[in-house]
Amino acid sequence: MSITRRDFLNGAALAIAAGLTPAAQLAAQPAHYPPALTGLRGQHVGSFETAHALAREGRRYAADSVAIDENYDLVVVGAGISGLVAAWYYRRARPSARVLVLDNHDDFGGQAKRNEFTLDGRRLIGYGGSQSLQSPNSLFSPVAKRFVSDLGIDIKKFETAFERNLYPSLGLSRGIFFNREAFGRDVLVTGEPARANADEYARRNARTLPAFVADFPVSPESKAQILALHAGAADPLAGKSIAEKRAILKATSYRDYLIRLCGLSEEAANCFQGRPLGFYGLGSDAVPAAEARDLGYPGFAGLSLPGGANAAWSEPYIYHFPDGNAALTRMLVRALIPAVASGSTMEDVVQAPFDYARLDQDGQEVRVRLQSTCVHVAQAGDKVRVAYVRDGALRRVEARHAVLACFHIMIPHIMPGLPARQRAALSKNVKTPICYTNVLVRNWRAFADLKVQSIHAPMGFHHQVSLDFPVSLGGYRHPRDPSEPMLLHLVHVPGAPMQGLDARAQFRIGQGKLYAMTFADFEARIRDDLDRMLGPGGFSSGRDIAAITVNRWPHGYSYVANTLFDPEDYDDTVLKLARQRSGNVAIANTDSGGDAWVHFAIDQAERAVRELMG
Repeated sequence: MSITRRDFLNGAALAIAAGLTPAAQLAAQPAHYPPALTGLRGQHVGSFETAHALAREGRRYAADSVAIDENYDLVVVGAGISGLVAAWYYRRARPSARVLVLDNHDDFGGQAKRNEFTLDGRRLIGYGGSQSLQSPNSLFSPVAKRFVSDLGIDIKKFETAFERNLYPSLGLSRGIFFNREAFGRDVLVTGEPARANADEYARRNARTLPAFVADFPVSPESKAQILALHAGAADPLAGKSIAEKRAILKATSYRDYLIRLCGLSEEAANCFQGRPLGFYGLGSDAVPAAEARDLGYPGFAGLSLPGGANAAWSEPYIYHFPDGNAALTRMLVRALIPAVASGSTMEDVVQAPFDYARLDQDGQEVRVRLQSTCVHVAQAGDKVRVAYVRDGALRRVEARHAVLACFHIMIPHIMPGLPARQRAALSKNVKTPICYTNVLVRNWRAFADLKVQSIHAPMGFHHQVSLDFPVSLGGYRHPRDPSEPMLLHLVHVPGAPMQGLDARAQFRIGQGKLYAMTFADFEARIRDDLDRMLGPGGFSSGRDIAAITVNRWPHGYSYVANTLFDPEDYDDTVLKLARQRSGNVAIANTDSGGDAWVHFAIDQAERAVRELMG
């Protein structure tokens, strides 16, 4: 939508406009194009109420009383990456198969969400969820590598599409924002030194560590402790064997390691508190020191342990479309339903117009049906019957096979006929809440004047604020001049840190916080954080913000199966039990792999279809 009226930029007016339900916004859109919707998106109003009634209130639907009105070869529950990949693999095996994909949202892609904005005739594209193909050369399985190649994604093209030199060439660096609530005063310190495994572009414009730390608003004693931690001369576990050291690192949070074993003060440890949030959805108080070491965080050099930071994290983080992994799902939908969009390449999908009216039409062999929440799945002889709610009405279809590519935690409620042990295993996956916000600003001069491209706030509401990834692809041009409009990407991870709570408890509390927040609540925090961080560079939220899209994901990242998540009752054995096939029903999604990786979504979809095909 075009933003031309000055009063629309007023906070109250923006909140009111964005407060429309997705259905109301879509009704006002002649083209019915969900990526252009602003306001509160992600798991939006209208997408979760039926599921909550089923899981939280125990509501049950009389599915057997509803006639079967359609028949398919395959029904997929969930139009995220894994669900669409499953449909793609099934059609590869059976090219004439009739497939129905159901999803509760008003857009496909799951958490691989595309956000679009138009300002003064210029379109800007951003990502509202799943970001990138993480370390494809190091982490991708042969199945995942073959899939992206077969779909038409050449990962080498990102090496030129992602302009790593753009921000460094403008003198920009990374910075840390110390908020007054935790550190006594608001201070932005720029020129952060890169971690040892970072690429050359991350090192440019960095200051020396002593000069950088000298500007921290902490005591001289805390500054000395931070410098000593980075130097790594001392062994905080001296006298312990290698096996004992590894065991301690797995059983000790990074925050406890810093304070109890390395001798850092509370204020010094606060400088590292939010570092793991974007990766684990947890602060350093709940992430094991072993994981921090794997990511290359400081404090471990003196331990003299074999190995070090995971080599996968040294692979450049450049495998990113302008709309993140939404482009992958758009390529999948276009491959499954060619009439929905023109083109056939990874370049032309970036700007290809998508006709959402073509997703679900009579006579199509593949149909993607949005705003449809699955409420019941049951085996009936050699068929599977799937009931769903759409527009308040209960409907039912029958298929030869079904793939449940939805949240593990919902499957026991929609398929109560599963064995009790499997339902219990599925219920253990409590997903990480996270919120990705895109803010359209009229220019990014404040970043240029402050010499910063991304800001980490270790104790802030938004722990990350950054300029959008500099990707130009398929005719789409990323902003290059600070006078041009730009998308800012903000990340908020709610929880209950430093209360001694385990991951599941923190995630549940964070989920409740996200659902309770209105768009006006988010807008107030966005404006406050940006004004305080960027105000010294001349930024004014009332003047410079043109639009806001808040991608709220109370059920975000898949539950990571490692030592920081109750290892005694959530391991590979539980995952295998949770995802096991039941008759003609297979289970996919990243939940089945135990982590929120794109390649896990692909791998689990391929496995699910392979199981159904025998």
